Amino acid sequence: MKILKYINSKKGQLLILIPFLVMGNLVAQSPELTVIDKIIAKVDNYIVLKSDLERSYLQVQSGGDYKTTKCQVLEGLVLNKLMVAKAEIDSIVVEEDMIDRTLDMRMKGVIAQAGGDPKKLEEVFGKSMEEIREDLRDQVKEQMLVEQMQSTITETITVTPAEVKRFFKNIPKDSLPYFSTEVEIGQIVKKPVVSAEEKERIENSLIKIRDEALSGTTSFQVLAGRHSDGPSGPRGGDLGDVERGQMVPEFEAAALKLKNGEISLPVETEFGFHIIQMVDRRGNIYNARHILIQPKYSDKDFDVAYEFLDSIKNLVEIDSLSFDRAAKKYSDDKATSSNGGFIRDQTGANRISVSELDPGLFFIIDTMTVGSISEPMKFTMADGKEAMRVIYYKSKLKPHQADLDKDYQKIYMAALNAKKSKVMSDWFEVSKHEVYVEIDPEYKDCKILQ
Repeated sequence: MKILKYINSKKGQLLILIPFLVMGNLVAQSPELTVIDKIIAKVDNYIVLKSDLERSYLQVQSGGDYKTTKCQVLEGLVLNKLMVAKAEIDSIVVEEDMIDRTLDMRMKGVIAQAGGDPKKLEEVFGKSMEEIREDLRDQVKEQMLVEQMQSTITETITVTPAEVKRFFKNIPKDSLPYFSTEVEIGQIVKKPVVSAEEKERIENSLIKIRDEALSGTTSFQVLAGRHSDGPSGPRGGDLGDVERGQMVPEFEAAALKLKNGEISLPVETEFGFHIIQMVDRRGNIYNARHILIQPKYSDKDFDVAYEFLDSIKNLVEIDSLSFDRAAKKYSDDKATSSNGGFIRDQTGANRISVSELDPGLFFIIDTMTVGSISEPMKFTMADGKEAMRVIYYKSKLKPHQADLDKDYQKIYMAALNAKKSKVMSDWFEVSKHEVYVEIDPEYKDCKILQ
């Protein structure tokens, strides 16, 4: 049960509307969605289709939420379109390469839901993988714009300890949420290092590709489509306009040394190995293409990572090195290393409900005792790449009713989100008059934006 449920705000649901845009399951072509499609809402140049509403409503219900009404879902879709329209007016953009990276991760998740079989996914949706990708790309772009707009509106909002206490005090005692079993789990991740042989193989391949492009035999764009492992490959490697400072340092340093039309020698970054072609440069903004080849790792590479983590594990176990210090110094996982390796929940707290753990991690700690560290093991990271990690099972808290001392971080985030919801509500009241909004008469009783 989420404490956010108790936020008393006219637009208290604003902060949970974004997921309606995500194709999070395979219900999109369900028979229940066989409807005569039509436009049911217009927000400036953006529209909401009846099929969008039915799909989003079905997705909400498939997630076990039967309290959210269809009118609330429609309002969420309209509010999202309003934020996208305002983002356009306010010149807020999301870089194409960022969209493609997010899209790649989303596609992997959707394919995984189809049992890892792309053909099965095509059968479910009745579309080719490229068509599914394009459909999902529009949703991902809209979601990222909404997130960026919402972040821009609320980025300066903070709450004081006094406000947190007041927020908690105002929750009726019989409405305090009951938290399930929570655990503190840390990890130290070690990615395999590219072997000298693999590095040489990739660099030689990229040099041959570069030579072919320089000879004029085949264009850089065509070669990118053939060889690049990056999300921009299908677009000829085009990264679009990029502002200085947005790319990783190694990539940008190499790119900015190039004149228009020049192609770099192989460049290594955390994403793999690239050759870069400068297209155009205007002050701090430049447009470049690249071809990315990601390395393939051998069992020996993973064995080296295993031995490294095993030595760290031994140092922690004999108290020669604290786990959080080891994670900060040695872990390759940026999302957790700065937090001493600990996996945080959605509120930013180190304790996480066992119900929120992915099944693989849950079964690992189920075999461990509190205070122990696991043997190094292989796992798949969020970006789909494999690495090695050790797990530290620090503590376990039994189920309990919300308590200000024990659950301060969760209550803090609930208070912060309540305040942000109020700010968002005020923003909508002003912004809805700045854009054209039209709702189909069929939904007049929903009283959207009223």
